[in-house]
Amino acid sequence: MSPLRGKILILTGASEGIGAALVTALRARGATLILVARNEARLRENATPHDLVLAGDLTDEAFRVKLVDLATTRFGKIDGLINNAGRGSYFSSLETPLAEARALFELNFFAPFHLTQLVAQHIRATRGTIVNVSSIAGQIPLPWLPLYSASKFALASLTSTQRVELRRDGVHVMGVFPGYVNTGFQDNAAGSKPPDSVVKGKRYAVSAAACAEAIVKGMEQRRHTVVTPRAGMIPVLIARLFPAFFEARF
Repeated sequence: MSPLRGKILILTGASEGIGAALVTALRARGATLILVARNEARLRENATPHDLVLAGDLTDEAFRVKLVDLATTRFGKIDGLINNAGRGSYFSSLETPLAEARALFELNFFAPFHLTQLVAQHIRATRGTIVNVSSIAGQIPLPWLPLYSASKFALASLTSTQRVELRRDGVHVMGVFPGYVNTGFQDNAAGSKPPDSVVKGKRYAVSAAACAEAIVKGMEQRRHTVVTPRAGMIPVLIARLFPAFFEARF
């Protein structure tokens, strides 16, 4: 039996991509879900009567507070928070509008940062789990996604410090670093199109279902880090050991 059976989990970005695949994987383990995204119709397509569906804008601080209040009122506890919502931005760092940079960080960094603060007392009480879905771009800087990389680096750093901060409380904090996953990420990102070589690389992408399965297994095993696919560690190691070579190639 999965240790996730019967757990009450908040999942953001649950309407499509990795989030929708996580709904399937978590439900197969017997978890009850609080599904969060802007698209209510898509959320309800994936929901069961046992789930709580909350459609809204995670960049709105008031909505984040409402989300946690409704979840605790409905279920009386929270066992886990999966900060999966996020988006990309293909503007160059020298041309990114300031409003775009702030909006990107609000969703990719400040939303998970604030949600974790809001659920912290509940997660401590249940000795539960916090999952922050960063990106391989949070380990290596991608020049065609500079502000996205920066936001995911920030989330990765926050995850590491939260793990230390909550260790004595028995809270499991896990960072997730997906590489190329076959989702609508490129279609939903702001800015110009990515380089052709990046677009062509999609044929090597892993499925959203495979990514979700790796995340859920990491939760069950209480791992610190999940890199999916595992081959994503290769460019990370090259970037760390041979930074000049890496930057020249990119």
